[in-house]
Amino acid sequence: MRFRLIGPFEIVTDEGEVRQAGTPKVSQTLALLLIRANEIVTTESLIRELWQGAAPRSALNTVQTYIHHARKLLAQEGRPAGRDPLLTLRPGGYMMRVDPEAVDIKVFECLVAQARADVRECRPEHAEAALGRALDIWRGPLLVNVPTGDVLSSRIARLEEIRVRALELRIEVWAQLGRQRDAIAELRVLVHDYPLNESFHGQLITALHQAGRRAEALQAYRQMHRILWDELGLEPSGEIQRLHQEMLATPPPSSLSSPSSPPSPQGAGGPARRAAAGSSRRPPQRTASLGGPPPAGLAWRRPCRPELAP
Repeated sequence: MRFRLIGPFEIVTDEGEVRQAGTPKVSQTLALLLIRANEIVTTESLIRELWQGAAPRSALNTVQTYIHHARKLLAQEGRPAGRDPLLTLRPGGYMMRVDPEAVDIKVFECLVAQARADVRECRPEHAEAALGRALDIWRGPLLVNVPTGDVLSSRIARLEEIRVRALELRIEVWAQLGRQRDAIAELRVLVHDYPLNESFHGQLITALHQAGRRAEALQAYRQMHRILWDELGLEPSGEIQRLHQEMLATPPPSSLSSPSSPPSPQGAGGPARRAAAGSSRRPPQRTASLGGPPPAGLAWRRPCRPELAP
């Protein structure tokens, strides 16, 4: 038996049949137990989740009723006779005892953790494979067919943040692999889906700039500036502003080699031009995406640096 919490909450039998997880309250109870699989979920947590601080006097008995129905549902889904029950009573609460590989969110978390370890060990190909498998599991928002209270909502927010960090890490891995075109295409989608995520904007601007697509990079910067200002009243971070100034100081590629380009006031090789050109050839360093505030850009092809890994 397997459990899907990403997208609609579904139970998949050993025969591969997909079934819904009972009534709304039973589904909500099971979802909380599964999102914290192999942990004790206290009765108080269940009551807080189900009634949001407005629990009736019969709340404890009602929770026990939902647990009873959840056990019957799990038994109907083909739990072999004589096996220990999945849903067990524990001191102070209940526990769903399941193989982590049977719960999609646990598989997702495990794959992201594996990818982070691969990055630390300078194995970008392995990290990319693990991240691809993890992100393929994400079918949409979690528990879309289940009512959620504060307890579930906080867990859902944590998992959604892990997904965002996994997306950031995949861009980092592609940088190590030199897959610039894949990153630009993906980042265009990400800045649309996460318009307030400054890290994705910074990565897109940097990737376009380092691909020689300066006009598109400047346009991406203007778009980000407008979004941040209109939505939050904020300017871009200092690092992204420095990247913007670097792009403005860098001559267009045609003028770098054109013999007809007008000389600078101090001569084509003057100190000001040399300083600007020299700084433009130094791509901004980027620390690891998973952990700490995400910086603006990244370099292609970036050498593996274990000390910067998450």
